[in-house]
Amino acid sequence: MNISRTLLPLLFPKYTWKRDNLSKVVHLTFDDGPIPDVTEWVLDTLKLYDVKATFFCIADNVRKHPHVFKRIISEGHSVGNHTYNHLNGWNNETDHYLNNVWLAKEEMSKHLTLDNTPLLFRPPYGKIKKAQAKSIIDNGYEIIMWSHLTKDYDKNITPEQCYKRAIQNMAPGSIIVFHDSIKASHNLYSALPKTIEYLLANGYTLVAL
Repeated sequence: MNISRTLLPLLFPKYTWKRDNLSKVVHLTFDDGPIPDVTEWVLDTLKLYDVKATFFCIADNVRKHPHVFKRIISEGHSVGNHTYNHLNGWNNETDHYLNNVWLAKEEMSKHLTLDNTPLLFRPPYGKIKKAQAKSIIDNGYEIIMWSHLTKDYDKNITPEQCYKRAIQNMAPGSIIVFHDSIKASHNLYSALPKTIEYLLANGYTLVAL
């Protein structure tokens, strides 16, 4: 049983684990980019199937690769704050963690208008303290978690296992997490197209958050 679909949403109801949606809409999300090659491959794949997704970006990667970030925006995908340096909230004092979040917001905003400035946040590793989360929510952000964690970054997970984790118990409003990172690329390159094809074949629409 996937604990993220059972216990965690009850313990942390202020976080979004899935969207309440009666129609067959699913949300693909990608963490830890943007980077050349892998993120660009993801964008090519999304364009091929004409679907939209949400990218939770590490702002230091935005600083290093602004052209990839700009492409995400220009192709109609949404973006979210994933801190500046991929910080684990449990291991960082609240002030330091929040400063890193706001620094990420500042870096990302250099390439955004007021209309598309991200108000979505995903804590790296899914780990965040209550005080950190409260401040982020109080600043207008929605904290996005997930219903389907593919674990594409795990070297012990095969591409087929990654794909099965992405589609098992699929339901309207599900939020699927892949990673546009070098570490995850082996599983990602196999599992993402199969996941998209499965969802489309089963009548789902893939839209950005």
